[in-house]
Amino acid sequence: MRVTYKNPGFEHSVDSIMLFQTDETAPNYSDALPYFYPQVDLAVLRSKPFSARKEYLINVLSDVYAELEPELNRKVLLYNEHFSRYENQINDALSDAFETEVKGIFNDLAGNICLNPVSPRFLPERCFDVFCKNSERGALGISIHEVIHFIWFYVWNKTFGDSYDEYEMPSMKWILSEMVVESIMRDERLSSINPYFPREHGGCVYSYFQDMTVDGKYILDTLEELYRKNKMTDFMAKSYDYCIGHEKEIRRHIQEAEKTF
Repeated sequence: MRVTYKNPGFEHSVDSIMLFQTDETAPNYSDALPYFYPQVDLAVLRSKPFSARKEYLINVLSDVYAELEPELNRKVLLYNEHFSRYENQINDALSDAFETEVKGIFNDLAGNICLNPVSPRFLPERCFDVFCKNSERGALGISIHEVIHFIWFYVWNKTFGDSYDEYEMPSMKWILSEMVVESIMRDERLSSINPYFPREHGGCVYSYFQDMTVDGKYILDTLEELYRKNKMTDFMAKSYDYCIGHEKEIRRHIQEAEKTF
């Protein structure tokens, strides 16, 4: 497994941001944009039909990108150097976690450094976005999170033989994949190089998972117990069954949390 970072250019940044500026996007995602870029007026943006929103963002953010472009190009080198320093350590930890050798797979992952404060991942394209305001340490922490998704679904698909179409938001398989990152990240070889770990440092999973309780217990703690007691594929099956059994509670909590940024 290897990540190569690049600056894909301004249009990629706008296209990435547009993924989270639809009428259906929850504020938890869409409202991050003006927090980092006060030049963006969400009221103005949302007053426009979706087809016109990209043009608005291009007009508003073009100067921002021009100012940040030298920094983005500098971070291409910085991020790649920092990842290379820990590549073997990450591969060893993830090989142990997933009980499969990961050094021979996903050696062509791309980390696209862009303006989007949300970091989507694209499984078929083998790439994900990294917010340009991250330090090299922060970018590494985000990248480990995303790499875990790629390997998780690779092993999941080989085990259960379902479709990659089922691994996207808001499916329960997507929700579970986001929650289990914390359990896998607890490996000291990973947690020690992730500045967002543990929860007290911001956490390596969405904040609404960190305070979610099911059966009177934090769901992340329940998943951690299952993770420690089972082989990876058994953990996948048992954790998914648990989430399906409590789907209404899980979705209700997420829907309420996503109403605000």
